Amino acid sequence: MKVAIVQITSVLDYKKNLKKLENLLNEIKGQSVQAVFLPECFYSMSNGKGATPHLVAEGNEHYKNIQALARKFDVALIGGTAATMSDGAVVNRAYNFDSSGVDLGFYDKVHLFSCDITKNGKRKKINEGDVYTSGKLDKLLEFQKIKIGLGVCVDLRFSEMALRYRNMGAQVLTYSSAFTVPTGKAHWHTLVIARAIESQCFVIASAQWGENNEIIQTFGHSLIVDPWGEILVDLKEGEGISVCDIDLTLIQEVRSQVIMGRE
Repeated sequence: MKVAIVQITSVLDYKKNLKKLENLLNEIKGQSVQAVFLPECFYSMSNGKGATPHLVAEGNEHYKNIQALARKFDVALIGGTAATMSDGAVVNRAYNFDSSGVDLGFYDKVHLFSCDITKNGKRKKINEGDVYTSGKLDKLLEFQKIKIGLGVCVDLRFSEMALRYRNMGAQVLTYSSAFTVPTGKAHWHTLVIARAIESQCFVIASAQWGENNEIIQTFGHSLIVDPWGEILVDLKEGEGISVCDIDLTLIQEVRSQVIMGRE
């Protein structure tokens, strides 16, 4: 499967974010990309003190904007999240549309980020629970006969979630993310690689990068890692898009070499 991974610096203004995405998707036209993996809060990034005013709801203007992006560029959009109003609560929802704009199902972020870090005299305290209501269910997405386990950002820290997906038949795990700089420097690469090795799946982790606003600064380094733990793509710093062919036959090859007793 040929995929693309996106790294942007989303801001509050969804129109600016959509323009950035259109410019990046234009770069991969004609490359036969089947799916583009987007980062967390790609549609509108708040400062973490409250939800964005640009809330998606099923069928509203913002929902249709995301759907139209898939149709315009004739490519599936996978895993990226947008703040969504659902049953009177705001959730951090991962949207998935095929190239025709058909809704493939969603995943609401289960594990909400909370940190209280002091480093070099500076304190960073974030609690997503002040903004979002957590989801309750895992989501295994089926896309072109490929099973994709959906996760978002801090879900990456929960190995049991990755292993549930593996036991459900997942071949790919995706973690759309907006890791902060301190936690990203300390843990990002280690966690992404660990999830790939232990699940023996491809891991695709699109991330935010840069100064999103006056409070939030994100780490970047969007990654694609194979089931052996090899990094195939690292977008490092800056906004951009990268195309990668992932050879799904490698999954069974790795699983036959290092037998983990789950087959």
